[in-house]
Amino acid sequence: MITVKELNKVYENGSIAVQALKNVDLEIEEGEFVAITGASGSGKSTFMNIIGCLDRTTSGLYILDEEKIEDLSDYELAEIRNRKIGFVFQSFNLLPRTSALKNVELPMLYAGISGKERKQRALEALAKVGLADRVHHKPNELSGGQKQRVAVARALVNRPAIILADEPTGNLDSKATQEVMELFEKLNHDGVTIIIVTHEQEIAERTKRIISFRDGEVILDEKKLGDKNI
Repeated sequence: MITVKELNKVYENGSIAVQALKNVDLEIEEGEFVAITGASGSGKSTFMNIIGCLDRTTSGLYILDEEKIEDLSDYELAEIRNRKIGFVFQSFNLLPRTSALKNVELPMLYAGISGKERKQRALEALAKVGLADRVHHKPNELSGGQKQRVAVARALVNRPAIILADEPTGNLDSKATQEVMELFEKLNHDGVTIIIVTHEQEIAERTKRIISFRDGEVILDEKKLGDKNI
């Protein structure tokens, strides 16, 4: 699903160069449930931006679902983001004056899917996240956990290769956090590949693999089999 080899990212500011990622080698397989962790400045956000096709590598190889990403134009990157990656953000990123249904339809609008199919797929996605009775509610009529479930439904509708969640529980209370993590666990059980970027260890522990960054390098790559680490 995802392969990165000797991946480097350097940010330059005048005469100052900061190496955010250093020779990162990783593979993430289809159907995995992965947490990307690390302190602020560790490189985890840079890594997320690169695997989400929001930023480019300075050097190295990145292959997503058999496509070599560094060879693509900006337009092709936008196409990849829309077709193959479902994004879930800490701040939900919902349109405030638009219903849950219309928010979920939005990625399909960009993909050129017909109105009838958009509505059907959006309704199915909202039902999948437990919001079949909230399809006409606007964000200000929903709880934080419900807003994030709308965001997850929106991430699902284009049937992406992966869901990439950036601090998805950062703005949620403990009850809503539990609901959203249970939803991710269910989706992963159904075969969806999920990558969560988080600084919260208790969130990371609920995934099946933890990859930790420090100073731009991977310092831990821990997979779990049942309750045992391997």
